[in-house]
Amino acid sequence: MRPALLWLFPEGWDQVAMREAESLRDRYDIVPAGFDLFRFPGNANILWFDARRFVERMVALGRRRGVAGVVSTHEQYGALIAANVARRLGLPGTDPRSVVVAQHKYYARRRLEQVRPDLVPPYGLLPQTFADTAVRGEVPLPYPFFVKPVKAAYSVLARRIDTREDLARHLTFRPWERHIIRRLVRPFDDLMREHEGIDVPAEAMLAEGLLDGVQVNVDGWFDRGAPGVFGVVDSIMYPGTQAFARFEYPSHVPEPAQRRLVDAALDTMRAIGFDHGAFNVELYWRPDDDSIKVIEINPRLASQFGDLYFKVDGSHPYDVVTALAAGERPRWTRRAGRWGAAASFVFREFDGAVKTVPDRSSLDWLASHHPDAHLQTYIKRGNSRWRETRWLGSYRYAIVNLGGTDHEDLMRRFADLERHVRFERPARIIVGGRVDEIRPGNTG
Repeated sequence: MRPALLWLFPEGWDQVAMREAESLRDRYDIVPAGFDLFRFPGNANILWFDARRFVERMVALGRRRGVAGVVSTHEQYGALIAANVARRLGLPGTDPRSVVVAQHKYYARRRLEQVRPDLVPPYGLLPQTFADTAVRGEVPLPYPFFVKPVKAAYSVLARRIDTREDLARHLTFRPWERHIIRRLVRPFDDLMREHEGIDVPAEAMLAEGLLDGVQVNVDGWFDRGAPGVFGVVDSIMYPGTQAFARFEYPSHVPEPAQRRLVDAALDTMRAIGFDHGAFNVELYWRPDDDSIKVIEINPRLASQFGDLYFKVDGSHPYDVVTALAAGERPRWTRRAGRWGAAASFVFREFDGAVKTVPDRSSLDWLASHHPDAHLQTYIKRGNSRWRETRWLGSYRYAIVNLGGTDHEDLMRRFADLERHVRFERPARIIVGGRVDEIRPGNTG
């Protein structure tokens, strides 16, 4: 009988890895639990989810199944809950307190500035939370600045603020919006209070000095204190926005700067007490003065990037994650994959236009012409689409991961995909008593 892994809050990229990663296909039985925050109706669970009760249920399930490890790549709930469950079961895992510090942006910055103050941008707590109904008090930084919740995920409510009026508009919510946001952070808030000295609520908002430069991700792991690195991924934005357009690997940042970025990420994780598990650190590097600043610390594998590393390196980060969860030594190879470059392309709509899942002919074409591509769709409708556009400034409706022999080939393959895979309904018109379809973009 194969050993079992308790997998909390599995989502689309986890499912991709379960087909690709050797350990997940052949070595372990996966015991899934939880819901997908991006899919209805599962995501409706946020309205009544109780994190403490869920931990108790997972501990009981883990004992009953005799699991060898606990895994989650889920940012909002999974990383912290997995750490708590593994600790209760006496299994290898991340220190729950280090997860709390990493995910609480205020405490993460306080801890890091004690060790590497050069990596911390100016910051301070706003006098109001997103639960307040009015802007009050003095802000801790001069305008303009960037505002973000101390606990959030996927850039929700993160935005540049230029004036007090901007701040008031940003923090004005409909009652139902406010309720959903509070429910999103409540599981973290409930579990963080088990740790002494962590008392700034998850509803707090952080002001941070504006940053510029090249945005990157450093991905890696710690195995009982010993570090390892997957690599550096570039973050490319839609022009004139802070919205991600694609994530590309390998990075185009010069090698000396990449080494400094890796050192900064490892120092960051050590500063928060992280010594076991996978991590992702988002940073800015300024070519003009070679300075580095930390944007965000994610104490779990960046699941969206797992397939990118596999395409280029031939090793799968999920195999490392399962090894760490089971107390085994991880192995990693470099540049032994099929492709020389890979990217995760993000499809966004900035005006809230309606999008649909590509039709069967588009999906068949994709499977035939780009069999390495992995497409995830996040189609929302009505108020859900409106909320995402309001909270993020855009609506993310799909992601596709793709490989190429090099950067140029990668971009050519993506342009080919864009021409053939559509997310709009065909327009239907009457021509001579016959119904014809005209696909957007193909009208000549």
